[in-house]
Formats: sequence, C-alpha cells, structure tokens
Amino acid sequence: MDEAKFRLGALSYRNFRFFFFGQGISLIGTWMQSVALGWLVLEITNSPFAVGLNQALRSFGVLLFTLYAGVIVDRVDKRRLIVWTQALQMLEALALAALVWTKTVTVWQVMALAVMFGIVNAFDIPARQAFIAELVGRDDLMNAIALNSSMFNAARIVGPAVAGVLIGAKGVAVCFFLNGVSYIAVIAGLLAIRLAPPPTRGPVPTSTWEGLREALTFVLRDARLAALVTLVALFSVFGFPFIVLMPVTARDVLHVSAGGYGLLMTAVGVGAMLGALGLALAGRRVRKGRVLLASGVAFGALLVAFAAARSFSLAFALLALTGCAMIITTALANTLLQTLVPDELRGRVMAFYAFVFVGMAPLGAFQAGLVAEHTSAPFSTAMGGAACLVAAAVAAWRVPTLRLTA
Repeated sequence: MDEAKFRLGALSYRNFRFFFFGQGISLIGTWMQSVALGWLVLEITNSPFAVGLNQALRSFGVLLFTLYAGVIVDRVDKRRLIVWTQALQMLEALALAALVWTKTVTVWQVMALAVMFGIVNAFDIPARQAFIAELVGRDDLMNAIALNSSMFNAARIVGPAVAGVLIGAKGVAVCFFLNGVSYIAVIAGLLAIRLAPPPTRGPVPTSTWEGLREALTFVLRDARLAALVTLVALFSVFGFPFIVLMPVTARDVLHVSAGGYGLLMTAVGVGAMLGALGLALAGRRVRKGRVLLASGVAFGALLVAFAAARSFSLAFALLALTGCAMIITTALANTLLQTLVPDELRGRVMAFYAFVFVGMAPLGAFQAGLVAEHTSAPFSTAMGGAACLVAAAVAAWRVPTLRLTA
C-alpha cells in the first residue's frame, strides 16, 4: 500500500479520485463557455472594453463576498456547499444557452448573469480550495494541488479547441449548453465522496469580522504569507488579463478566426498542464519558494515577448511557455499558503487567496480593457508583463525567507 501510495500520490485516495475526475469533466465545459463568452460579447459589441468588462463582472462578486464566504466555509459542511454552488453555476450556463438559442440575448443579460456567477463563485472557490485538504493527507497536498492544476489545464486544452470548432459550426449556444450538462459529473462525484467526521476544533469566532481579523493577523505576521498574497494580487491585476484580451489579440493582431483563437487558448493550457504535471512528478524535491519566484520572473518576461509577437506560430509557442510559468507560480503559491496555515484557518486564508487571485481580476480586466481600448492589446499585455517581472524580482530581494522556503 505504501509503495502504491508513493506512485499514485493523491490519486491513491478514493475521495480525491471522485473529486478529480468529476472536476475534470466539468472543467472542459467551463473552458468551452469561457471561449464562447469572449467571442459572443465581441460579436455583440465589437468592443475590447466590453470583453474586459464582462470578465470583470464574472469576478466582481468574488471581490465583494469572498472574504465573508471564507468565514462561512470554516463553519459549514464544505461538500454540501460546493454541491449547491455547482448547481447554481449549471443554471447560469443553461440560461445563456437558452437566451442565445431563442435569439433574445442582449449585452445587459450577459452582464447580469456574469454578476450572478461571480457571487456564487465567491463561495465556491474557497470551499473547493480548502476541501482538497480534507481529501488527502498533508504530505500529499502539493501533489493533489498540482494534479488538480494539471486537470484544470488539460481541460483548458480540450475545451477551447472544441469550442473553436463548435462556434464555427454550430454557434456559441452549444458551448453554453454542454457546459451546463457537464456540471452533472462534478455533482455526482461530490455526492459519492465519503468523509470521516471532522476533528474537534477550537472555538468558532463569534462574528464575521472577528474571523476575518484572526486570519488577516495570521497572514500579516508571516512575511512569506504576506509576500505570497501580494504577489498573487499583482499578477491577477497586471499579468493574468492577457487571457481576457485574447479574443482581441487573435482577431486584430494575429488576424485569425474563432478556430485560431481557440488554438491560442489551447497553447496556454498545454504549457500549464505540462508545468503542473512536472510539479506533481517532482514532488517534495521542489524548492517551492525559489521555484515560485523564478517562474514569476519568467512569466513576466514571456508576456512581454508574446506582446511583441506578430506570427501565429511564435505566439503559440510563447503562450505555451507562459502557461507553464503561470501555473507553476500559482500552484506553488496555493501549496505554500495551505501548508503554512492551521486547519481551522484554512477556509479564511484560502478566501484571501481567492480574493486576490479571482476577486481582484475585475480590476485587472478593467485596466487591461481600458488600456487596450486607448492604445492596443499588445501594449496592455506588455505593460502587465513588465509589472509582474518587477514584482517577482522585488519579492525575491525583500523576502529572503520566501526564497528559502522548501
């Protein structure tokens, strides 16, 4: 059993397998919808700003509610909460499909559904992140997070490629409908999980504010945690919006169709999946802090190079490398946060992670769309890449304890 566990890591746990494969199916649909939404909004409005605004609204609820959600996550049954959030996201996808099929879709409807999705996601993200630690042993946590990231990015490969074909052949509504159906897999997987009774924990905070203050104090007292949260926030605002601008870059800079746009998104997924699998295979040999900072610097430099690319093949190769650097940075940040905090604070600390990773994405999408509207998509992407490069370099210089964290 020990030898098998060494070979399989987190996959040796029955509960994690249900979670892993259910999420894998559902995330293919999620990426199909992501590609279809960008294309739909661009077709309706012909505005890079509107594309950025829609993405911003899909994260705005996380910005407003995820810190409160972290307190809730630490108090309730995480699995039951995730089942409800996944069911509500399924309804949002099916509503989009119905609106497009009936030819009644308008920009305000898409934006309203984006706001609803964001509010639900505010509870879903910290719950799912904290739930992983209940499915595997602490020694296999990094392996579980890396495998989860590799599955997420395998879906990023399949979903956009399929979406690119379907959008050209059948339209965007099919992508929304298939995403709605795909949620059945993750809900079924969650319901099949069997968990032991939770261990006895310390006293529960008497108020939401007290719970948030306790978690924030813990993060600020550790320079490594504070640096990780700050880095993820800066990357979310300045680096990750290159994905939001991808429809504009594909159509107006590289001059490709929906199929080419899907391939560019797939390139990011290929690189990210390989990076995550590399982390999973490397296991405990990875010097987490040092590798995180190096990959952060590489991510910023690669974004600057991608912004200068005018050849589709060169852009594809650079996006694959960018995806690899991006996932190594975020997966290691996630792992370090989860391993450096006690169990009773995990939901709240992961809510801070979700707040800066996803919740601050509206600011990133907004600034990227605004800069692209008044200059160009390549300039906006290059500016963000330079900011990420500087941020990672400063963190390596100012927080040596993070660099030395194993």
